[in-house]
Amino acid sequence: MSVRALRASPAGSAGAPHSPWRHVAQAAAALAAGMGVGRFVYTPILPLMHAGAGLSAGAGANLATANYIGYLLGALVGILAPAVVRSRALLRISLVVLTGTLAAMPATHDTAVWFALRLSAGVASALIFVIAVSSLLSHLREYPAHLPGWAFGGVGAGIALSGLLVLVLRPVADWRAAWWASAALAAVLAVASWNLRPEAPPTTTRAAQAAQATDATAVTAATVDDSRGPRTHRWFTALFASYTLEGIGYIIAGTFLVAAIEQSSPGPLGGGAWVLVGLAAVPSSALWARLGRRWSRPDLLLAALVVQAVGIALPALIGGAPAALVSAVLFGATFIGVSTLALATGAHLEFPRSVALLTAGYSVGQILGPLVVAPLLHHGYQQALVLAASVVLVAAAAAAVLRIGFPHHMVVVRATAPVRQPAPTESAADAGSHR
Repeated sequence: MSVRALRASPAGSAGAPHSPWRHVAQAAAALAAGMGVGRFVYTPILPLMHAGAGLSAGAGANLATANYIGYLLGALVGILAPAVVRSRALLRISLVVLTGTLAAMPATHDTAVWFALRLSAGVASALIFVIAVSSLLSHLREYPAHLPGWAFGGVGAGIALSGLLVLVLRPVADWRAAWWASAALAAVLAVASWNLRPEAPPTTTRAAQAAQATDATAVTAATVDDSRGPRTHRWFTALFASYTLEGIGYIIAGTFLVAAIEQSSPGPLGGGAWVLVGLAAVPSSALWARLGRRWSRPDLLLAALVVQAVGIALPALIGGAPAALVSAVLFGATFIGVSTLALATGAHLEFPRSVALLTAGYSVGQILGPLVVAPLLHHGYQQALVLAASVVLVAAAAAAVLRIGFPHHMVVVRATAPVRQPAPTESAADAGSHR
């Protein structure tokens, strides 16, 4: 059964909300809390902790790594225990834990405690992400691609709101107030997403079984050999390498962009640029999904990675306010889009457990990123950004390899339900994409 047909099937639409936009808003609020605030508010607060809490550049990188390790652990829970993605109680517990870790950051100057708090926040962020995305894939499967795309824009909205909050507080308060205000914002978003309906338990009806049997018998030798599966290993290898490298490069910029801008342009420019990153990210997933109607995913992935590399390098190579603002727009418009395209490409290739593997590679890349650049931070952040841009360019080169002979019109066959993993765009980008 094709992905498109599965989404249009009655089983796929069972339990769909009467108001899809309400579901979008609740999922967006969850993603804004879990990712935009819980994960990325650390970026604009980091310079304040350098100045007011005595946090060194190396220790700042270690705290970032702790959060990414926690995120990987949370993602693995979602992979190894699929039932968690259907738990409303776990969603609510994760929202409470996330808010608590943000509020607890100002209560100590102990780096070890900060490490534990950011680790816990990473686990909670991942669980919120997995549950919210699985809910979208389940309940909005039959709706146009731009609807879940706007929900994923909640990540950008959370970045913009938390960045604006820190920017406003900065002249009148210190790093402690920034963490407390972020916790309050996370609490508001948690309330807004409190009643989000998780993914429904899997059901297999007689009609669905009959449809699957009919589809299976309709597959010919000219399409896919069920016993061996589509031969897509070489393309998936290139995709996996590209997405893992993207995890390394993007997270360096996502962690240190504000500090790098403020190092060369002291004042509110760095915080303002981070708000711009969030605003640019809000429509990005929906826009990349629409572009997929005209161009193939490998082409779009290559373009997005090149644009992102340029955006990351600008503050380090040129400097100044115009470069910082352009950098923010280019970075914000691409980092969610790259995930959109990469995960949808893996789903199209039908490589076994593609979403789980890509998510794991991306998460490992995010852990490695701050560790790789830590020795460079003694000389400032410019070298770190140049290295990040270089890594993203290598990811673009891997995406260029992916384009060679890519099976755009490969027939996609599923004998079972789609993989329920933290895939922010397997649904969003696939519906209208080029085949």
